[in-house]
Amino acid sequence: MNPMQNSSSFRAHPNASGLTLVEIAAASSAASSATLQIVGVSAAWRKLIMQADMAAPHLQIATVEGEHGSGKQTLARYLYSRSPLARANFQRRDAREWLATEADPAALAGFTYLDRVDLLAPPGQGLLLAVLKALQDRPPGRAILLASSQTSLRQMAGQGLLLPDLAFRLTAIRFAIPPLRQRREDIAPLAQFLLERICTRYQQRPMVLGPGSLPRLLQHNWPGNVRELASVLEAALLEAENGVIRPVDLALSDGPQTSFETPIVTQLSPQPADLSLDAVVRRHVQYVLDLNRGNKLRAARQLAISRSTLYRILGNECLLPR
Repeated sequence: MNPMQNSSSFRAHPNASGLTLVEIAAASSAASSATLQIVGVSAAWRKLIMQADMAAPHLQIATVEGEHGSGKQTLARYLYSRSPLARANFQRRDAREWLATEADPAALAGFTYLDRVDLLAPPGQGLLLAVLKALQDRPPGRAILLASSQTSLRQMAGQGLLLPDLAFRLTAIRFAIPPLRQRREDIAPLAQFLLERICTRYQQRPMVLGPGSLPRLLQHNWPGNVRELASVLEAALLEAENGVIRPVDLALSDGPQTSFETPIVTQLSPQPADLSLDAVVRRHVQYVLDLNRGNKLRAARQLAISRSTLYRILGNECLLPR
């Protein structure tokens, strides 16, 4: 029997645009009982998940690199759920503390997520290198070590800040998470997913982004990445009225923004052939419907139109007098 079939159940839900929301229901008692969801529609994110799917069954040593708040631990748990050790413990350890207190290669077992190896001083780097050498001498299947870093370990080695041999061993398998500002297509589905999760935690009825709110989210550069997006939406939920998050409810920090003089949509997709107002309206309505995973009532609320008007638009009725 395939051990991957034992470890977790995997479901991919296509939406109206053919994009997917990946869900992994962890079977391990050591894992969270909540369903782990990997949300993203951008080409960069889907490529990253494809790489993770290919590598996960064969992991022994690997590294996840990405800015703070970009989702390194989420990707680590995804790799864990798809690995042969998905029924073992998932252990998150600070690299400096772990090396000072527990770094016994002989006792290493299960899936260890070693956080912030980029902060190791030279003595700690030497200790970790010794652990990796011992781990690579053991038969695979007993232990997986996944390191995380907020900077490129190869670049650190090139700058003399990291032992080259350590960098080579850690990055033989490397997952680089792009920052949110480089995958703006993911902002809308992430915002919808995070809003639903926050509303559930606060036991509130579902919230929607009101007119002008999504463009404001798309304009922001998100230096704090997904963690900042979640924080902004949680704060907005407490300010919102009547189940609608207005642009004024979004407490975004001042700083460089993406100008609307270059529309986000033109950066993400080719210029459409039909530029008539009817066609533009229909494309926008379909876009909002996709964000709401086909929920017409929620999409109509977010668009501030009635459901009957939404059905007329989706039915290709003429919207403007001829």
